[in-house]
Amino acid sequence: MTTSIHSRVDALRAGNDPAFVARLASGWAVLGERQVLPGYCLLLPDPVAPTLNALAGEARAAFLADMATLGDAVLAVTRAARINYAIFGNQDPALHAHVVPRYHDEPAPFATSHPWAYDWSLAPAFDAEAHRELRDRLHAALGALR
Repeated sequence: MTTSIHSRVDALRAGNDPAFVARLASGWAVLGERQVLPGYCLLLPDPVAPTLNALAGEARAAFLADMATLGDAVLAVTRAARINYAIFGNQDPALHAHVVPRYHDEPAPFATSHPWAYDWSLAPAFDAEAHRELRDRLHAALGALR
């Protein structure tokens, strides 16, 4: 089965994803297509796996460690209050992790809800030029953390 995660990893391998942040041990860090909260990122495994449970041993440990390291970088760059982590795979059945910064100034009731409570269709779309500085700072932070 080919998913949008497979397609995106193929584009990353070819150097054709403008949201690319960094290549990590387990896969690719990218900025989210919708920046519902500034700094929202995804971790995409390479090779693509169907679920976290399909990974074993070192591959599983590497993916989870990279997810946390990406969260550390997002936290440092955005100065968010905390990071939310999510792995679903329900709509796009391939492993990918959402790394979502949460901020002190989020409006009620969103501040205490999951990030999907926001209307993502209204969120700013990733824009290579508008998000260049954020992407570059995340790339640098990940380099310093590795």
